[in-house]
Amino acid sequence: MDQLLYVFVKVVEKGNFTKAAEELHMTQPAVSQHIQTLERLFDTKLLDRTNKYVKLNKAGEIVYHYAKEILGLYTRMNQLLDDLMNRAGGELSIGASYTYGEYVLPQIIAKLHQHYPLIKPTITIGNSNEIVEMVSSHQLDVGIIEMDIEPKNVYIEPFAKDQMVVVASVHHPYAQKENVRMDDLRNATWIVRETGSGTRKATDEFFLKHNFFPSSIMEFGSTQLIKEAVEAGLGLTFLSLWTIKKELSFGTLKIIPINDEPFFRHFSLVTPKTPFYTKAMEVFLTIVRTHQPSISHSPQPPSP
Repeated sequence: MDQLLYVFVKVVEKGNFTKAAEELHMTQPAVSQHIQTLERLFDTKLLDRTNKYVKLNKAGEIVYHYAKEILGLYTRMNQLLDDLMNRAGGELSIGASYTYGEYVLPQIIAKLHQHYPLIKPTITIGNSNEIVEMVSSHQLDVGIIEMDIEPKNVYIEPFAKDQMVVVASVHHPYAQKENVRMDDLRNATWIVRETGSGTRKATDEFFLKHNFFPSSIMEFGSTQLIKEAVEAGLGLTFLSLWTIKKELSFGTLKIIPINDEPFFRHFSLVTPKTPFYTKAMEVFLTIVRTHQPSISHSPQPPSP
C-alpha cells in the first residue's frame, strides 16, 4: 500500500504520468497500473485525466491529504527503527518562518553538518501558520516559528528571544533625529509583511501597544523586498534585528530611536505530539536550544 500511495503522490505533484515515471524511474504503463490498482482498492476514481495533465477530484483530494500524512509517519517509523542500531543520520525535514529560516537557521545547519554529516536536512520556508500546519500533518519533522500560536496537535516551545526595531533609510528625515516621537510614527508610511507571518503579528502588536494603525500602509510578502523598499525611502518598517545586521553594517538602514521599552518576541520550536523522536531530530533540537542568537546592538550615532 505504501508504494501505491507514494506513486500516487508523485503523479499528483508532477501533474502528469510521464514526469512522475521519470522521477520514479518507472515506465509510464507501470505508473498507470499503480494508480489503477489504488483506485480499485478504494473503489473510486481519484484523478481526472487528459492527454496533458491529471487533476485531483474530490476523492483524490482526500486520499492525497492522508497519503502525505501516512508516508510521513511511515518514514519516521523507519528512521526510529534504524536509530536503534545506527548513529544519527538520515533525512530531517525542517520548516522555519522567514526571519529564523533565512537569517539564523543557516548557522544551525552548518553546525549540524559539521558534527553530524550523515543527517540530510531539507528546509521549507513559510509563514508561521503554514509551518505549524505542516508539522501537525506530519509533512515536516520540526518547525521554528516567530509568533505565539494556539497549539494544533503539536508542542510549542519558546526557546530564544528576538528584538524588533523601527527601521528607516539612512536618508529618511527621522534618521537625522536623536529622538522620534510616537506621533511622528503615527503619520508615517509603513511597509509591513503579510497577514499570517510572525513579523506582521509583531508589527500589529506594536501598533496596538501605541494605540494607532497607520493610514498609509504597504503590504509585502518578503522581508528582503521590504528592506529594499525602505532603503529606497518608501517608508518605515518594523523588523527583527537579525534581518538587518548586514544593512546596519553597510550603513544603508538605520534604527529609529524612540522613547519606548525594547520590543521582544520569542522564537518557538514546533514538534509533533509523539513520545518518539529520531536521533537526527534530537541532536537538531539540542543544537537549536543551545544556539542562542544575540539580540543586543550598539546604539547608532545620529547621521551627520
